[in-house]
Amino acid sequence: MKTVRTGYVRPIDFRTGHVDMTHGSGGRAMAQLIDELFLAAFDNEYLRAQNDQACFPVPPGRLVMATDAHVVSPLFFPGGDIGCLSVHGTINDVAMAGARPLHLSASFILEEGFPLADLRRIVESMARASREAGVPIVTGDTKVVEKGSADGVFITTTGVGVVPDGVALSGDRLRPGDALLLSGTLGDHGVAIMAQRESLGFSTTIESDTAALHGLVATMVEVAPKSLRALRDPTRGGLGTTLNEWARQSRVGLLVDEAALPVRPEVAAACEFLGLDPLYVANEGKLVCACAPDAAPKLLEAMRAHPLGRAAALIGTVQEDEHHFVQLDTSFGGRRIVDWLTGEQLPRIC
Repeated sequence: MKTVRTGYVRPIDFRTGHVDMTHGSGGRAMAQLIDELFLAAFDNEYLRAQNDQACFPVPPGRLVMATDAHVVSPLFFPGGDIGCLSVHGTINDVAMAGARPLHLSASFILEEGFPLADLRRIVESMARASREAGVPIVTGDTKVVEKGSADGVFITTTGVGVVPDGVALSGDRLRPGDALLLSGTLGDHGVAIMAQRESLGFSTTIESDTAALHGLVATMVEVAPKSLRALRDPTRGGLGTTLNEWARQSRVGLLVDEAALPVRPEVAAACEFLGLDPLYVANEGKLVCACAPDAAPKLLEAMRAHPLGRAAALIGTVQEDEHHFVQLDTSFGGRRIVDWLTGEQLPRIC
């Protein structure tokens, strides 16, 4: 986000103005947009240097890096928007390795004609999420494409973090007998998006659960660093997809108790109305954990003491299974296979 100031230019009209092709030209208009919007919102010592990269010290440990593209539709939804979602999503991807997130980068693809007022709202939401999480956005890029070549704004974020020595989490480390823990209710984000997208007038507003989970993860790592096998935030494809990924990676079976799955009544009702299965609906502020069975009680206690884990539950166990099936003990007393989705229940959910 390097800029060069030369001469006086009129301040950008963020109330009624729109993105135009000059905002991605590399010239004065682009420099002004960066100065008046991005640098003002994301302000930190690395951005103030106005280089094309950020150079920062790294604490001891192993580096983790994750990147994510965000194309959610609509851009604004109950409980959040594409801005805070892009920050939370990448922080969570880094944190699921047991890492402490350090820094973020952000890349914007803007469509010609996009309202500058909406862009400022998105950027300010990102800045607020970044500050609250304590993970600064230290470098970035902006491009503008012709009208009709995008859908308002797409955001790509990359995060780096550090895993402390002695912590090793991965989806291929599950063992028979391990416990499966879930940090909270399923399906809030996906149903909030769909309700907004389809203009469904539910009697209760369903809000996205988008949140940065690194604080919860740090608590869990502190309580049982050697007993954690894997962490994952079940976003696209939901919990059902995450569990199938783990079963394949670790070559085990997983057995889940449907009665133990926390689902808000309004989300369950909306899923029934829309023909969705909460197991496959996206979440943006929840995590699933595989851990050694003897550590499950103290991990649950620690999770429930954290604001983002109050509804944490023990939802199942890891089993020996040569077929690597994920199975669900249903509330009706039967058992069914939780298979992979053949497609996507809800497109453009994040």
